[in-house]
Amino acid sequence: GQLSQPAKLKALHLTEVLDWATDALNRVDEAAFFKTFESTRSIQYFYEPFLAAFDPELRKKLGVWYTPEEIVKYQVARVDQVLQTELGLPDGLADPNVVVLDPCCGTGAYLVEVLRVIGEKLKNQGADALAAHQLKLAATTRLFGFELLPAPYVVAHLQIGLLLRQLGAPLGHNADGTDERAGVYLTNALTGWEPAKEPKSAVLPFPEFELERDAADHVKQTQKIIVIIGNPPYDAFGGVALGEEQDLVAPYKEGLIKKWGIKKFNLDDLYVRFFRLAERRIAEQGGTASAGVVCYISNASYVREPSFVVMREHLSRNFDRIWIDNLNGDSRETGKTTPEGLPDPSAFSTPYNKEGIRKGTAVALLIKHGKSSEGTAQVKFRQWWGVSKRLDLLASLEDSQSDAHYEIATPTAASRFSFKPKQSGQTDYAKWPTVAELAELRSDGVFEKRGGALIDIDGKTLLGAMKKYFDREVSWDVLATVRPAIAVTASGYSPQVIRAKALSTEVFQPSQLVRLAVRPFDNRWAYWSSVGSLWNRSRPALWKQCWAGNKFFVSRRVSGTNSIASPVYFTGYLTDGQIISVNPAAIPVFLRTKEINAQSGFFEETTANLSSSARTYLTALAFPNPDTNQETAELIWMHALAIGYSPAYLSDNADGIRENWPRIPLPATREALLASAALGRQVAALLDTETPVPGVTSGTLRPELKTIAVVSRVDGGSLKPEEFALTAGWGSGGNGKPVMPGVGRVERYPASHSESPQFLDVYLNANAYWQNVPQSVWDFTIGGYQVMKKWLSYREQRVLGRALTLAEIMEVTAMARRLAALVLLQPRLDDNYNAIAADTWVFNGGP
Repeated sequence: GQLSQPAKLKALHLTEVLDWATDALNRVDEAAFFKTFESTRSIQYFYEPFLAAFDPELRKKLGVWYTPEEIVKYQVARVDQVLQTELGLPDGLADPNVVVLDPCCGTGAYLVEVLRVIGEKLKNQGADALAAHQLKLAATTRLFGFELLPAPYVVAHLQIGLLLRQLGAPLGHNADGTDERAGVYLTNALTGWEPAKEPKSAVLPFPEFELERDAADHVKQTQKIIVIIGNPPYDAFGGVALGEEQDLVAPYKEGLIKKWGIKKFNLDDLYVRFFRLAERRIAEQGGTASAGVVCYISNASYVREPSFVVMREHLSRNFDRIWIDNLNGDSRETGKTTPEGLPDPSAFSTPYNKEGIRKGTAVALLIKHGKSSEGTAQVKFRQWWGVSKRLDLLASLEDSQSDAHYEIATPTAASRFSFKPKQSGQTDYAKWPTVAELAELRSDGVFEKRGGALIDIDGKTLLGAMKKYFDREVSWDVLATVRPAIAVTASGYSPQVIRAKALSTEVFQPSQLVRLAVRPFDNRWAYWSSVGSLWNRSRPALWKQCWAGNKFFVSRRVSGTNSIASPVYFTGYLTDGQIISVNPAAIPVFLRTKEINAQSGFFEETTANLSSSARTYLTALAFPNPDTNQETAELIWMHALAIGYSPAYLSDNADGIRENWPRIPLPATREALLASAALGRQVAALLDTETPVPGVTSGTLRPELKTIAVVSRVDGGSLKPEEFALTAGWGSGGNGKPVMPGVGRVERYPASHSESPQFLDVYLNANAYWQNVPQSVWDFTIGGYQVMKKWLSYREQRVLGRALTLAEIMEVTAMARRLAALVLLQPRLDDNYNAIAADTWVFNGGP
């Protein structure tokens, strides 16, 4: 309306702009342009590159990532196949009774491909003069698309209109004088599926919008949809579902907390709503007699992550057969590399979007046969890797034995209805005890969340600041200057109120300055206090067990990362709430319980922190009482360390380890437990950064270790103290702000032989570096953190505020050698794990 009125154009200052556009378009050879434009389907991919140039941020916000042509073709072809083979419809998509819906159709790629397939089928069947009419009938009466954004909606109409014109069946006028139109509607696909109980109250800005809404609702409420296909949006931050959309996804949340013990979950990701919509429409609303097909490409998180257990249970019970084509390409799970270490880009990496998307993706094909069935669906799973995965996917359509390449998954309650098959070696994993079942007590780690006010790499600086904090003579203004972070207001923390409380209830105690294990291999100083809210979470139960000589086995319930890395750690220090990802629990090896004098800290009883079942196991193997024998008390935890650092254990049981507390196989014999615990003690020694390890960090070094991470100068000279600053770009932030990792600088150089490991030079600054760091050492990850890189990110000069000390530079060398020793120990750890897995004690029973 604004563009059609000359007076409006002038007021909007658009006349000159439109004149420029007219002049440009008048120079185009229209016939030549549209001949190429239509034949190459350019319109389908117009909107993404346009937005990439015009407004990249808007493109990201709207999730404008177009599905590559190979994937669209694959999904449509697979749907056509299963309509024939599974639902007994010989003509597949060309069957006049097959109603197709793309609920998030974008520019119409899937609908155009369906029309193309129908056209090919009609041609192969000896199409006559009615073929074009049949195709137009399909486009207008049984192929539907819903889209929320006006621009792609317009492009979808244009694309379908151009295709029909090419095929000799242009859209015209109906008998009643209205225009013929494709079945694409501007609507929210997630609402309007049930007739409104009350008159529609929403007032839309134009009558045409109301007509569009009503027409879309008519499709939703009356059409018997057989196929739902597409690429639903995936946005984990799309917002909590409200109203009708909230009711839609609610079934996937039922029992998550009470039945499955999953307290943190994100089921408000948009793609989850579209799965629920498809399930309800295809598999539920028609009862047991309903039949149909769902084919989505989406975020692959639902395939096995714990939060989606109820969703998977629903899908496996409501559908009869499910195929999962896992396209990988996840930046966190695999680092976008194949198991062989080759590039594995996102399936959405295109010339217009080379980065693709960060999340791994999967194509799901779900079939409902329309017959009453009991039990769960047959689930087939296949992995796709590498730069050619899209072409490989498409080529598989011509493979008559393609189904044989899928692995069978068995969704059960024991596997949390995982759609990914169990890996070799995982058969008995569910029978092993979790680390939590082996202990009597565990505690979450401490959380400071005070901008580093109570934690410091320099213990003397922190001790001096806290002495002033508890000194009534030191004014608040002075204190805020000495330790600025302690004066920053935060949720639940009012700085001056808390200080007043501290001064009235507690005095300065030098003994409360303790070592804190912040990250693997990263120990700092912390001042612990019982004053409420001084620490965000002070964990008094954990503090009670922090005494000289006690140790902590650290693990977590659910992984915060998908990488295959050890989920356990071992330390003698107070543990931070982020020492490993996510929400780690510290399990003390010993417990002190009965106090003689609470203020003096004397206790009369020390016991082993072992569950009754763990004690029964040790007794059955004829070990002494763990409460009176320190070696016995440590055996299970040392053994668990040896298992937790075995690559074979981590690989064999990756899915189970990610989803819950790690389960540990217990050796069936006394000898096997002693041997495993001895290996675990070697692991514990290598993890203890403040106790030298002969041959690794002290004494005569092992030949294979002494050349690792040697501090070197670029020109070969000696490094001077003024060159100790870490400025290679490893991190940024600090001073109360979150520390963000940086790219840093590493230089790789090829090994002398192809079978030799890769080595790196890791740079301190432009003048110095740590030479000869094995790639496996640099990549070594514990609990979700890349150990060396994480340590460096917190020591960058702009984060730390100073240069490194000589001891800190040497610490990096020691760290690399400890990790190298761990890597070299792995074959023995694997042999130990494999032997124990083959002869395991039946927990709560006998061998």
